[in-house]
Formats: sequence, structure tokens, C-alpha cells
Amino acid sequence: MKTFLFLALPAIVVLYGCASDNTNSQKLTYPETEKTDHVDTYHGVDVPDPYRWLEDDTSAATTAWVTAQNEVTFGFLDQIEWRSKLKSRIESLVDYERISAPYKRGDFEYYYRNSGLQNHSVLFRKPVDNKDAEPEVYLDPNTFSEDGTTGLSGVSFTEDGTLSAHLVTEGGSDWRKVIVMNALTKEVIEDTLINVKFSGTSWYKNEGFYYSSYDNPKDGSQLSGKTQHHKLYYHKLGTPQSDDVLVFGGEKQPNRYIGGYVTEDNNYLIISSAENTSGNQLYVKSLNAPDSPLIQIDDDYFSEINYVDHEGTRFLFSTNIDAPNYRVFAVDISNPDKTNWKDVIPETKNVLIAGSGGGYLFAKYLIDAKTAVKQYDLNGKLVRDIELPGIGTASGFGAKKNEKDFYYSFTSFTDPSSIYHYDMETGVSTLYLQPKVDFTPEDYETKQIFYTSKDGTKVPMFIVYKKGIELDGTNPTMLYAYGGFNVSLTPNFSSMRVAWLEQGGIWAQPNLRGGGEYGEEWHEAGTKMKKQNVFDDFIAAAEYLIKEKYTSSDRLAIFGGSNGGLLVGATMTQRPDLMKVAIPAVGVMDMLRYHTFTAGAGWSADYGTAEDSKEMFEYLRTYSPVHALKPGTSYPATLVTTADHDDRVVPAHSFKFAATLQASQAGDAPVLIRIQTKAGHGSVSTTQQIELQTDMFAFAWENMGFEPDFSEVVKD
Repeated sequence: MKTFLFLALPAIVVLYGCASDNTNSQKLTYPETEKTDHVDTYHGVDVPDPYRWLEDDTSAATTAWVTAQNEVTFGFLDQIEWRSKLKSRIESLVDYERISAPYKRGDFEYYYRNSGLQNHSVLFRKPVDNKDAEPEVYLDPNTFSEDGTTGLSGVSFTEDGTLSAHLVTEGGSDWRKVIVMNALTKEVIEDTLINVKFSGTSWYKNEGFYYSSYDNPKDGSQLSGKTQHHKLYYHKLGTPQSDDVLVFGGEKQPNRYIGGYVTEDNNYLIISSAENTSGNQLYVKSLNAPDSPLIQIDDDYFSEINYVDHEGTRFLFSTNIDAPNYRVFAVDISNPDKTNWKDVIPETKNVLIAGSGGGYLFAKYLIDAKTAVKQYDLNGKLVRDIELPGIGTASGFGAKKNEKDFYYSFTSFTDPSSIYHYDMETGVSTLYLQPKVDFTPEDYETKQIFYTSKDGTKVPMFIVYKKGIELDGTNPTMLYAYGGFNVSLTPNFSSMRVAWLEQGGIWAQPNLRGGGEYGEEWHEAGTKMKKQNVFDDFIAAAEYLIKEKYTSSDRLAIFGGSNGGLLVGATMTQRPDLMKVAIPAVGVMDMLRYHTFTAGAGWSADYGTAEDSKEMFEYLRTYSPVHALKPGTSYPATLVTTADHDDRVVPAHSFKFAATLQASQAGDAPVLIRIQTKAGHGSVSTTQQIELQTDMFAFAWENMGFEPDFSEVVKD
């Protein structure tokens, strides 16, 4: 690819204002975004990129543009008279105690608790042998920064529970710091590790731990520069980070995503090495013989394999190799050739996610995106089907080898996440904790339907609404989906979503191709030259809702984040007549350049790149939201959302899309961009989450001409 740049220093002319105090009819004047003559050439085809300068997140011009855009956006939002009541209602819905499933480490049982409106959940603990003891705070992320934009993003303990390492995120960035503590005294015991990314920490005995990171980008800022070769390091306690040992990766073993995990007995290191966000190679290394070679279990980058458990040299792995819906197999790592793999839990028609604990295997199946769980012994003999509390999503089936019980969580669209205690010997589940939310589940209904996409494929969709609503085409409806990277969208509860539902709104969530709900075949059907299937599935979902009179185009909003932001951007450019409102959040909007930022190159297995071939380039350009916008077209009311510290999908995607959309819009519907500060690929704090959700719902309702009634739920 050749690049030509003619003008290097763009300027921004700030023009903003509103012609009317009535937000339904106001005509917005947007900041005038300077265009340059930048052109890229792909396979002999010149492609203008007039807003390339917005990719420079450190420039004064970009900062001025962000300020001007936010001023117009919040000028619009601030004039919505009932917006403050909506925010109050969302705050009251969020304000309930939330506690995570407890887990044991050493002499303590740990769990997270949020009293309601705390910006971050607090990590508590209490002695295992004294359940009546008063819980004590182990880590409180609310003390990490005054404004709540520094958070806790993981903690690991040694097997005896005497040491811990926790990761800290600042301003929403994916870059982390690691702080090591004496878990008994809660004292920090050595210097903080820095520049850690896409990593956890895994302890080896009480001597040190493994973690992963990249070199700091040479080109561009740390938030936008390309990160290429991941590296797995071993950090020995008491030594400086500069002495950390490179274990795997870097120039000798170039991979984009590398992770290391020490088995519970401290005998083995499991190394996962991947080029893309799905698929990986897997290695096992003996830690009892430091000079022992790596044992490679699989060398197929495009298939997935994961460690589950082991007894001696007999290892159990789950994989989709020769099993698109996954299976569990056993192999002796002294002779790991594929011909020696023996199925322990064979593949079925449903997607399998495997875990272990207490000498058992737990097979969690997705059945039309709903959870079912079976318990097996380590040889694959069925022990029992585990009876779940209802139809929804269960998670947390795993424990240490010597444990006899564990806690798991269960949720659905209308059931707040509740915690259950499970006895592995008896198979009895007992309710441990059920939150109290200002919400009556019995007043709402969830149904799952199957609709037909453009090519005849049957696609499932969950539809949630208040009982008794009329299907007359007037119900405000939020259509949300993802459709990519083998990610499965399953039923889950959101107290913020209640604010939408209780006003007579409908929440619709289809399981599009590209996701993992039906295994690898379903995933691949929405990748590369088949990506249009995802958009067709989404469009067909909207058409179904309109045809069945759940809603109409005038009352339909589409919403998605990250890859889902791409979904919204592509759908609104292909069918701008279909919806009233579009909310693309932190979206991948420039499909010709996504792989040049941070770790974006790792998404190429799903998307392909413009450099792959002329055919791939033309395919990407056809649906790339930035390039698919057509001047003189009436687009729906659009609220683009992003954040200044998003170093996963860099904000330049949203900046360029918003600028192009504002220049292309021929209709009167507002097209705005909301840029959150000190946030990343998702809000950092509860406060930020509430503010963002308020603005999304308010923008949608305002542009639908729908006025919510808070008289019964918000006190003046």
C-alpha cells in the first residue's frame, strides 16, 4: 500500500449552536471539520482519507475538535427536559447491593461487593473457618483515585493465599500496573510493575509469577500505536522488572497474544499462543526441570484448544479441532501426538465450555444461547445433570482439586444475578444470595423466537417486554447485537435496562452469525467474505420486529459496541430507512486501516485486511462504515460514542465516522458524537456508566418523539 500526503496541518473551525430551544425540531450546526487531500492507494485504487489527521490523538487540533463536538452533543442532550429524571431513575435502579460468587484462597474466602452506587466493587474477605466473622476490606479500588477513573482489573493469589498480585487500570486504558502484596498483612512488598497489557498474573509457588506484555509502540502514542509481538515474562520476587526473564514470544516466537498459566500443583506451565482473537497454539512445559523442552499440543492457529485439568502426565483439554462444537479429550503429554487423543466428553450438537474442580469435570452447554450443565468424572462418566434455577445463563463451574463445593451465579433478562452454593458430592444447589432490586420480574416477559435471514438461515432472538403491551407498532424498541469473534450473547440482567422496559420499551437481542452460539461453523459464517451475513441477520431482525408490530421504523433504535459498533455503522449505511436511531459505540469504523492500530491486526481472522487481496479490499470497502456513507443521504438520528483512552478500538474510528456522517447528512436528524474522557473501551466507573446509559436512552426517546413518564418511579 502506498500513501500520499499533501496537507499536513489541518485546522478546525468551530461553529456550533442551536436554532431552536425545542430539541425535537432544533437544527444543529456542527463543528466544521477540516478536510485534507490525503489519499491511500490499495491495489491500484486511490482511496481518499480526508480526516486522517483525526488519528493523531495527541494533537492540539484533535483536542479542539473533541471539545467542540462534545459541546454540541451535550448542548443537545442538556435541553431534554426529563433527562435528569431519567438519570435519577437509573441511579435508583443501580443502587442495590451486588455481591460476586465467593472463592477460597488460603485461609480466606474472597468476594466482591458493591453497596450500590460505588464506582468500583470492593474486594472483601473473611476467614474460611469462621463464617460469622465480620468481613474485612482487602482492596478498595474506590480509593485508587479521587475521580473514580482508576480501577482494579484482576487479582491472583499464591496457592497458600499468603501473597497476591493485583492489576490496576488508569483512565480505561488496556495498559496495566501490577502491585504485589503480602496478603496476610496487606502490605505492598516490592516495586510496581508497569506496561503490562492483555495479561493476568499466574504464580509459581511463592517465588514469582508469569505475566504478558508488549514493547511500548515506537510509532504513535501509547494509546494508538501498533502493538505487535506479545511477550510472556517471569518475574521473580525481590528483583527489578528490568531483570524479568522472557519465557516465550518476542522476535523468536512472534505472536500477538500470549498467555501463561501455572497448574495448581505448580508442576507445569501452560502457554497459549495466538495470532488472532480466536484460535491458538498450546504448549506445556515442566517446571520441575527448567531446561526441559516445550511440549507442543497443537500447531493450528485457526482452531482453539484449552487446558482443563491433569493427573500426573494425563492431561485433559477442550478443543474445536475436528469438533466445531468442542469436545474434551485426554492425552499423555509424554506422547501428545494427535493420534493418541482420546475423547472424554465427545462433541454434541450444542457448544461445550469445560471446567473442572474437586475431581470432576463440568460441561456447560449452550442450547439456543441458554445454559445447561452436566457433571462428569475425570474419565467422562456422567455423574448428573445439574438442575439450574431456571432458563438463563449460569457461570462459575469450577474449583480447586481438593474442594468439595463452590459457588456459581445465575441470571436471566429478568433475574438479577443470584449466587448459589453447589455441593459436588450431592449435586444440591442452595440459594446463597439474591439481590433486592427495585424491580418486579413477574411483570415482564422474555420470549425466544426464530426468524429467517436473507439467505434462509434461521436466527434466534430474545425479546423482552412488559406484560400487557400492545403489539401496535408504537413500542420504543432497542435492537442490540454483536455478531463476531466467536462471542456468544446469552441472557443477562441489567438494572439500567429496566429504565427502558418499565416505560413500555422492548429489548430485542438476536444471536447473529459470527458469534459462538452454535459453534465454529456459526462463527465462520460471519467472517471475512461472509461478513455481510451478519448485517443481513441484523436487518432481518429489525424487519421481523416491524412486521410483527412489536415496533415500527419510527420507534426502532439499533445499538452495539466494538464489533457491534461496526454492525450498527454498516447497517445504518446500508438501510438508513430501517431505523429512527442508531447508537454505534466504540465501533470499528475504518475497515481499511483497523489493523494498523494497537492490537487490531489480531482481528484479521474475522475481518481480513485490505492488503490480503484486491477482492478482500473491495469487500471491506463496500461495508466499511466510514467509506460506505454517501453524501446527500438522510441518515437516522445517530449518537456515536467513544472514549479518549480507548486503546483497543482507538477513538479515531469514531472521530472519522462522525465527521464523515455530519458532512454527508441530508436530513434533519441529529448526528452527534459523545466522547467520554478518562475512559476506555467501556466506562471505567459506575458514575460513567450511569451517565452514558442516561444519554443513550434520552437520545433514543427524544428522537423517537417518545416522552417517558416518571411520575410513578421518580420523586421530585
